[in-house]
Amino acid sequence: MRITSKSNLIILSVLLGGCALPMVGPDYQAATPHMPSHWAAQSQDSNNPTNEDARLKRWWTQFEDESLNWLVDQALTGNLDLKLAQARLHQARAGQQLAGGGLYPAVSASTSRSRNKNSDAIAPQATRTLYDAGFDATWEIDVFGGNRRAVEASAADLAASQASLNSVRVSLVAELARNYIEFRSYQRRMAIARDNLASQSETLQLTEWRYQAGLARASEVEQARTSREQTRAGIPDIEVSLAAAENRIALLLGRNPGELHAMLAEQKPLPPVPASVATGIPADVLRQRPDLIAAERTLAAETARVGQKLAQRFPSLNLSGSFGWQAYSFAALGGAGTITRALSGTLAATLFDGGRLRSQVDAQSAVQEQALVSYQSNVLTALEEVENALKSYAAARERVDARRNAAESARNAADLARNLYQSGLADFQQVLETQRTQLTTEDSLATAEAILRTSLITLYKALGGGWDISTSEKTS
Repeated sequence: MRITSKSNLIILSVLLGGCALPMVGPDYQAATPHMPSHWAAQSQDSNNPTNEDARLKRWWTQFEDESLNWLVDQALTGNLDLKLAQARLHQARAGQQLAGGGLYPAVSASTSRSRNKNSDAIAPQATRTLYDAGFDATWEIDVFGGNRRAVEASAADLAASQASLNSVRVSLVAELARNYIEFRSYQRRMAIARDNLASQSETLQLTEWRYQAGLARASEVEQARTSREQTRAGIPDIEVSLAAAENRIALLLGRNPGELHAMLAEQKPLPPVPASVATGIPADVLRQRPDLIAAERTLAAETARVGQKLAQRFPSLNLSGSFGWQAYSFAALGGAGTITRALSGTLAATLFDGGRLRSQVDAQSAVQEQALVSYQSNVLTALEEVENALKSYAAARERVDARRNAAESARNAADLARNLYQSGLADFQQVLETQRTQLTTEDSLATAEAILRTSLITLYKALGGGWDISTSEKTS
């Protein structure tokens, strides 16, 4: 095909005109779900500080526990679920680059050498060698925006993958902090059980002395022994739970069970509870929770794919061309007389397919609708989780106050009953009852203290804390 100036002008106008054409399909409009103006279960210790984003990003540091801070840092580099999410992000980034490559021509180079021998009837013994070298190019002109919609969808997929990675971070930090609190709680409960075991052993010894002196009955000795052994029997259960929490922490760090035993073996108190909680307003949840960001970006991707499917119903324009050299000697390649070139264009359209392309558009529109409903549902679920967490946290504070008072009264009652019994002024049954009550109330207080902190962790997770809200990190 001969290339003329007029042909070049026609091709150039087609290319420029194709780039100027609008893309078919719906343009994505950001979803704007209805959000309440404030939290219904807003607690009195919740506030909206100016550095709320920074507090949410590293909320666990508010517990002021160096061991917890170290464990979180280790988990963010060693957790296997996080590494899996990072690999998915790499895949999404490669997918975006792959989609972007569809906007540009594909150029290839080739060279060949062939020997031809004509028949003796035409040219006896005439053997010639043909040398061929050149470039070939093909280009699908994105006239109706199908490829651009694909790029738009892949960019949204990449953003959704990044948000999913951040969502894994949020869940990882919350799960690690929750197990750490439970571990310290089991340590505390173990200490309470052993202290009560020691106290009950002293009571048993006192009862045996009184029995030997004829001041107590044999049944009182057996009751004291029964009470002590019941307390002893509960200690192995706490030990099992303590080991399970330790092993779970090691797993979250991507380490073998038992590797953290030396570090965590020393008993430490539960970390203090922050004086206030940065809850913000409900609208903040849309930008703070990475799972909602991922759902919104998925909706954007599925919207773009509607246009991608719709573009397949319109004609497609493909250009192909080649430029090279042909000669019967290698040295002659590159000369003016050896140049070859060709350019062709194909305009193709589907005239009848039994409704297949239309069905693909309808199916993708249904997928888009599902993504919209899923996003709206996720928003409502997020609001529910925050409201429930706020209520649970407020209730946990009240529970701790009540159980702290009960534990203090139970300790005083047990000490008083034991002293009265030793003086012969109280019944032994009262001693046993007050000791059992003391063990129960102290154990309940330790459990309530842990629940208070885990409910706060649940609240921070529901708010979307645990990742950098201002700048989403890119994993290379």
